[in-house]
Amino acid sequence: MTAGRTTPRLIDRGDLLAALDRASARKVTIITAPAGSGKTSLLRTWADRPDRAHRLAVVRVRRDQHDAQDFWLALLDAVRQASGATSGTEPPAATLDFNAWAMADRVLSELAGARNDVTLVVDDLHELNSPEILAQLTRLLTNLPPGVHAVLTTRHDLRLGLHQLRLAGELAEIRAADLRFTERETRELLAASGVALSEAGTALLHQRTEGWAAGLRLAALSLAGHPDPERFVQEFSGTSRTVAEYLLAEMLDRQPGDTRDLLLRTALLDRVNGELADLLTGRPGSERILLELEDANAFVVSLDPGRTWFRYHHLFADLLRLELRRALPEHVPALHRRAAEWFGQHGEALDAIRHTQAAGDWHDAARLLADHSFSLTLDGYAQTIQALVRAFPLSAGADPELALVRAGGDLVQGRLDEASAHLAVAETYAGTAPPGRRRRLEVAIAALKLSLARRRGYLAGVVEQVRFLASPVSGPSDEDIALGSDLRAVALMNLGTVEAWSLGLPDAERHLREGAALARRIGRPYLEVSCLAQLGFASKIRPFGVAQRRCREAIAAAERHGWGTEPMIAPALLTLAGTMVWTGEFDEAERWLRRAAQALQADTGPDIRLLLHQTTGILQAGRGRHREALEEFTAAGLLQSRLEGSHALAGQVTGWTLATQARLGRTGAARAALAALADEMAGSGEVRNARAVICLAEGDPAGALDAVRDVLDGAAPVIGYVTVVEAQLLAGLAHRALGDQRAANRAAERAMALAEADRLVLPFAMTGSRELLEALPRHQTAHAALLTGILDVLRGESPAIGNQSPPSAADELSPGELRVLRYLPTNLSRPEIATVLSVSVNTVGTHIRSIYAKLGVRDRSSAVQRARELRLLAGGRLGT
Repeated sequence: MTAGRTTPRLIDRGDLLAALDRASARKVTIITAPAGSGKTSLLRTWADRPDRAHRLAVVRVRRDQHDAQDFWLALLDAVRQASGATSGTEPPAATLDFNAWAMADRVLSELAGARNDVTLVVDDLHELNSPEILAQLTRLLTNLPPGVHAVLTTRHDLRLGLHQLRLAGELAEIRAADLRFTERETRELLAASGVALSEAGTALLHQRTEGWAAGLRLAALSLAGHPDPERFVQEFSGTSRTVAEYLLAEMLDRQPGDTRDLLLRTALLDRVNGELADLLTGRPGSERILLELEDANAFVVSLDPGRTWFRYHHLFADLLRLELRRALPEHVPALHRRAAEWFGQHGEALDAIRHTQAAGDWHDAARLLADHSFSLTLDGYAQTIQALVRAFPLSAGADPELALVRAGGDLVQGRLDEASAHLAVAETYAGTAPPGRRRRLEVAIAALKLSLARRRGYLAGVVEQVRFLASPVSGPSDEDIALGSDLRAVALMNLGTVEAWSLGLPDAERHLREGAALARRIGRPYLEVSCLAQLGFASKIRPFGVAQRRCREAIAAAERHGWGTEPMIAPALLTLAGTMVWTGEFDEAERWLRRAAQALQADTGPDIRLLLHQTTGILQAGRGRHREALEEFTAAGLLQSRLEGSHALAGQVTGWTLATQARLGRTGAARAALAALADEMAGSGEVRNARAVICLAEGDPAGALDAVRDVLDGAAPVIGYVTVVEAQLLAGLAHRALGDQRAANRAAERAMALAEADRLVLPFAMTGSRELLEALPRHQTAHAALLTGILDVLRGESPAIGNQSPPSAADELSPGELRVLRYLPTNLSRPEIATVLSVSVNTVGTHIRSIYAKLGVRDRSSAVQRARELRLLAGGRLGT
């Protein structure tokens, strides 16, 4: 042994020993696992325990054991030693007329007469290559006397005929999966060997070895005293000398020639089936060999219940690839080409591309990648595509086929200018392509232009590309029909998304729903989840309970597929966080914002990052951190300038920026920025509210009232009712400053009436309305519960978080019904509600009856209670 290294110590595998204790209570226990899995070590540790009640009779079968006499004499001697029957007797001797069946009976007789309970242990039973001996052993095992047990170890299943014992519950099995080291046990083994390794390094070593005991122990030997353990683990593989020697001796060199050839020729595959193996070996029968290898625990693992696809143990695959390069180097490119062709014919584009690259056929690989990049992106493989692009050498990286692929990658990561430049190169190249291929390239280019226009918020550009994609792709082949469905689903998603950003056009939800439904029908889950995430954002015009439910549904769908941290789910994460900011659940909102920021680490697009900065800004403003809020709003404004066309967030970002400047005492800067705005923006309700904040900061409450007058009268355009809530509060603050408390109370009451349905808190926090609300007489308000909840938040208390996901029935309430629902908790009668809403009493009555039916209640009080449970109305404690 090399100086400075120590033999890895056995660790206490208490759970495994307990499992063996339980198993050994049965008549027969079989431990089946590959070479080096720790079968013998487990038996040794189990046998050496001082509290062991049974005497052990241990026999280890020699390699390639064929001689029945040797086996049975060794077993008889071990039994006699364990039972204490050797005193004064000669050990059994070999004879020319040996009768193995009679000897099996003699062993049974010795076991029956043993003075102590005996456990018979046969190690390496797979080496017993005589069917006759196995039949004799079967008879012995099925007739063991009381108090006698047997434990057998083998590398693969043997035909022992123990089915009756299994039916009787007297057969226990411990398999390879039970013997694998857990990550915790891996850490303990390394520590016992004096190896210091990081958590990440330990996890990687466990993953590479798949918990294989011999691999871990060989690694620990090499790691002991190694100057750079972390680097060693990064490079550790089946080609490491000690591992390779073990696998060669115990596995590869023991295989027949045709099996060895199959293993080598298929080693370049990540997964293999019989048909593909037949292709690479040039002969039939591969599936039978693969099944036999798995049955023999020869480091071959089936990947599906039908046992049609297989893979090799990571370390074994490393060794096989090394041996392939040594033994058949001239065959490697051709093997990759055959594999690429097979995968291409069977619709496995990623594998086809990888093997084409591995064959060194770079132009063909670039064309394959260009042909399939659109489809692969829809399946959620955007990051994989970029890894494939990076695999091209510099000499092949300028291939014009890759321009289209690079454009797609830039779009996914939000690099919009780079995407546009690569699309220009792709368009030039498409003009020189043959007619049949040109149309395909033009379709792919149009699809990317559609996404580019959407990310820039350019509605006209989206509509233009949608029209192009609506034209037939080419012929009526199945492939063309599939492509047409893909393109329609993508068009619906992009169209709905840009409509949602473009002042919340009402068609946005319909297009996104249609896109999600089509994606589901055609089996595109990534596209479906993308549509659902954007639908969550589009739901900002809905009651917050509905928006939250849709966002959570999208997030749950993403998590089911392992996409919970992908950029495409960020709209749902941010919208969910935003609704929580609006309802004063600041801590919970911050948690969702952190998740969104993590999902957007690889996406620098101005559209989605604008939403991130805006939502973070209102969170900071709600907490009274105006300096931090201004930083976020300013960053959002800079990103806003990079978008084309009007969008739903523009007025809010501008208004909040101006208002926050004023709250920080920077009224001069706010006035200057206000003067520079275009008339349309300056006349929006959001900016008029900001003008009122500036006036209040300057000590001009009358000017503030004048600024919000058009907002309150409905003359100024607003993004949503939240702007009107804010305007009422600003009016209340202005009236209070002018000494008109009654008018201030009326304004505060109107603000709460509007805020009741969604339990809005943020406008009260952002406008600094705590004193305005505290001055409101509790006996005069119809919103005592909401008032108490808002004041709790303004005083620094966290609101109670109720059920955030209302049932789908809430989604069925029409906009008119939701408007009426907001007034049910008030003291207003039906005629008074009709007057406030400017509708007839009959209309109010119809809406109320419909609300009762949909919520499953019979009266107004029950309707309010149920609506609060569904978070369609505010909950909270009753005021006093």
